Amino acid sequence: MTLIGEQAPANPSGAPKGDLIKDSTDAGFMADVIEASKTQPVIVDFWATWCGPCRQLTPTLEKVVTAMKGAVKLVKIDVDKNPAYAGQLRVQSIPTVYAFVNGQPVDGFQGALPESQVKQFIERLAGPAGASEIEDVLALARESMELNDLGGAAQAYAQALQMEPANVKAIGGLARVYLAGGDTERAAEVVALAPAGARDPDLDAARATLALAEGAAAETAPFEQALAADPNDHQARFDLAGALAGQGRYQEAATHLLDIIAADREWNDQAARKQLLTVFEAAGPTSEVTKAGRRRLSSILFS
Repeated sequence: MTLIGEQAPANPSGAPKGDLIKDSTDAGFMADVIEASKTQPVIVDFWATWCGPCRQLTPTLEKVVTAMKGAVKLVKIDVDKNPAYAGQLRVQSIPTVYAFVNGQPVDGFQGALPESQVKQFIERLAGPAGASEIEDVLALARESMELNDLGGAAQAYAQALQMEPANVKAIGGLARVYLAGGDTERAAEVVALAPAGARDPDLDAARATLALAEGAAAETAPFEQALAADPNDHQARFDLAGALAGQGRYQEAATHLLDIIAADREWNDQAARKQLLTVFEAAGPTSEVTKAGRRRLSSILFS
């Protein structure tokens, strides 16, 4: 931090120019700061060419603001050439930084802070860097999935993971894309990328689908024949439900599991109920399979 009036070797700011980072003046302060901050936060850097700490802080501000991808703007004011607003804001030493929102200063600091603290300061105003952009990419991925455009969905989810490798929604979504394409091996590899203990509807569904996929190769005919001979053969019905679930036939699997619970809710240490909850996770919390299944389950348990 340098007191105004102290001298240091001249080194004019070499800031990149553009819409996000610009030099301004007292004459332009109203438009560049006050009015602009009514649509997005504006960071104001009061500096001078002779200020040594300014040469440390300004590049850091530029780097963090650029990484925010349009969430905030940076306006630089040379206090020697433009003393009016620096005086109004009682800037007594430089660098001094103010954050403006809705035309008002809401936060600030003095001195050359390290990059981590500058990032925290700016993220308090605008949220984590790139958050809105990732949400846009994830929305595109979900839309592609709804249109059954697996290629487009995979590309969008992969893009989100490049932006944020630990994004749980992107991990779960990409895993479901691979599952929809029948590639359980790659789906399992993607699910393994999720942080320990991470939860998300798509990630939970992918994990449940992978757990059920073990029964995909089983033929249903032997179990169907066993049930035809003895409708009370709970094991045959349970095995049939597992085979159906492994094939993605969740509605049929849920029906058989609910039939077991209705007949004997404690059968095999509540195996049918536990498997049913896995089917619900695989189908998704908003699916008709889950909503209708939960209604029937409640009716059975509380009748």
